[in-house]
Amino acid sequence: MTAHLISVIGSSPGVGKSTLCRAVTEWLTGTGASVDHFEEPDILTRAAFRPVAEEFAGGAGAVRPQTLVACTRAYIDESLRAGKDYLVTDALLPFIPSLVAWGHDEGALVQVMKELNRAVEPAHVTVVYVQDDPGTALGRAIEREGDAWGDWYVRKLAGSPGTRAVHDLASAATHLRAEETLTRRLLAQTPWRLLTVEVGARDAREAFAHARHLLTEALGLPH
Repeated sequence: MTAHLISVIGSSPGVGKSTLCRAVTEWLTGTGASVDHFEEPDILTRAAFRPVAEEFAGGAGAVRPQTLVACTRAYIDESLRAGKDYLVTDALLPFIPSLVAWGHDEGALVQVMKELNRAVEPAHVTVVYVQDDPGTALGRAIEREGDAWGDWYVRKLAGSPGTRAVHDLASAATHLRAEETLTRRLLAQTPWRLLTVEVGARDAREAFAHARHLLTEALGLPH
């Protein structure tokens, strides 16, 4: 079986990306496949991404694009050697929110995407984009995490070179809408498959059911 990397990303905090990622992992594991679930915090703990953790902890608060590419290549190689059928990653590939926050422009991001495309070979990439209006999703995140989280999120964006225009939740939502447009434009330049799961009024179970249907069709899995 050819290895598949299923990258679950979201248009905003609060869209249910991590919940969906866990559900996809459990479903694929239940089919008898060998699945690696790469959770969002793993980027600072996985051996393949040790250089990322070292650079980030080095004081700059940012990571060079070439380090991200090299670590992604190491992760793919490690997973293929381990015989994994599916790599289900939470907010990993293609790193666009982080790269934007660190001040990289679209021209630089186009080049990074080309390098990432080479780095993931021979795995096949499917991006599951969990989408909702950022204003709605941020409100959901604050309901779950509390007002202090919302203050922290705004400060984090406001303190980064590429997102300094953010000063409140409304401007954060505006930034996230522009970032979604950029993300889709960049993904359209890759050979990767893009599946969109629109959250809207769907609860977590309904969102997963929709994602499962899309992935079943895209990956040619039995119904």
